[in-house]
Amino acid sequence: MNNHISDLIHKAYSAFNSRDIDSALATFHVDVQWPKAFEGGYVSGHDEIRAYWTRQWAEINPTVQPLELNEREDGTLEVKVHQVVKDLEGNQLFDGIVKHVYTIQDDLLRRMDIELE
Repeated sequence: MNNHISDLIHKAYSAFNSRDIDSALATFHVDVQWPKAFEGGYVSGHDEIRAYWTRQWAEINPTVQPLELNEREDGTLEVKVHQVVKDLEGNQLFDGIVKHVYTIQDDLLRRMDIELE
């Protein structure tokens, strides 16, 4: 895996955790597909992701730290993450390891899928 992709992943997670939507979206392909983890299904494109995250952050406070990056045989990128989700009062809803699996296109994040450990 090249350094650009590693830097891209770290920039995306850092932006997400600091709630900097514009910086996060700069790492995404224009036709990105993103899972609606707490609603089900996917959103597509930057505008839908912006709306989804804005809604999500009004209800929960997730932080996600990448722990390990592995290129899979099918060409996707597996990112093992430590995810902590709290409600807006600070009560913990989830604390665990999750795998985010990315499809990369044009050196940008094109699709993300979630696999539970």
